[in-house]
Amino acid sequence: MNTDRWYYRVFQSAPDLIRALLPGSGRPPVDLGLDPSAPGDQLYRFEALEIKELSHRLDGVLWPRETTGCAENGSPEFPVVLLEVQMHPDPGFHHRLAAQTYRFLQQQPQVEHWAVLVITPHSRLKLGPTQALQLFLQQVLWLSLEELSCRPQLDPLLNLLTLPVRPESELAASSQQILASRPDLDTVVLPMLVQRFPQLTEAEIMVIAGIPREEIRHTRAVQDWLAEGRQEGLQEGLQEGRRDEAAAMTLRQLNRRCGPLSEATTAEIQALPLEQLEALADALLDFQGPANLAAWLAANT
Repeated sequence: MNTDRWYYRVFQSAPDLIRALLPGSGRPPVDLGLDPSAPGDQLYRFEALEIKELSHRLDGVLWPRETTGCAENGSPEFPVVLLEVQMHPDPGFHHRLAAQTYRFLQQQPQVEHWAVLVITPHSRLKLGPTQALQLFLQQVLWLSLEELSCRPQLDPLLNLLTLPVRPESELAASSQQILASRPDLDTVVLPMLVQRFPQLTEAEIMVIAGIPREEIRHTRAVQDWLAEGRQEGLQEGLQEGRRDEAAAMTLRQLNRRCGPLSEATTAEIQALPLEQLEALADALLDFQGPANLAAWLAANT
C-alpha cells in the first residue's frame, strides 16, 4: 500500500489536522470555530518540498498560513511542521531524518520554530541506531497509529489517519464516521477502501463508506480517485507478490545454511521489505550458521 502518497492526500485535504497532533497546540481542528473544508479558514497549508542537492522530497511540510502572522518563521503556537510517514523497518531512517531536517533548516534559514512529526504503524518499528542522535530524536514527535486507534471516542479526523491499520471489520464504521463529519474527504477515504478491499466492486465500496452510489457517479474527481486507487492496489499486489516470493526463497536458503529457524525469526524475515530481502539473499551466501543470520538481522533491521 502506497501509504506515503495517501497521507500526502490526507494532509493536503485537511492540513489543520496537524494541530491535533502537536502537544500544546490547542483544540483539535474540528473545534477551531472555522470551516475546515474552506481553504480560506485553514490555519496551515501543505506542500511536498524537495531538498536541493540531495534530490530528496520530504513527505510533507506544513506551513502556517498568513492569517496566523507567522507564515515564514513559525511560532510556538504554530510551528513549521516537517512530516514523515514511515511504515516499514529501515535501518537508515533515523540518520536520514536528522540529515534532511537540518538540510531543510539550512535552506530555510528564516524558520525559527519548527517540529518534526513521524507517523508509524506502531512503536516497535526498527529504524536504526539512536545513540549518536539522542538529542535530535528527543525533539521528534512520534505518532503510533496502533496506539491512536485504541483511543476511545476518537475524533473523526484523527480516525482518518488510522484507516491503513484498522482491522477490516472496523473500516465501515470508521469511514462512515469520518464522512459524516467531513463529506469533502470522500476523495481520501474511498481510495483507501479500494486498496484495503481490492476484491470488492465500486458499488460494494460505496456501501462500506455509506455513500449512495447515485450521489457521486457524476463526480469525476471521485471516479478518478477510485480508478487510481485500483491501479495502485494492482501495483501493490504485484509488489507484494514479489516480496512473498523473495521471502519464501530466502527462508528456504536460510534453512539449509543455518538449520531450522524459530517462529520469531521466520516472522521477522517474512516482514522484511523487498529491498532488505534481496540484500539478505545476497548476504546469506557467506553465512556459516545461525550466528551469522542473527548478526545480520541485528545490524540491518
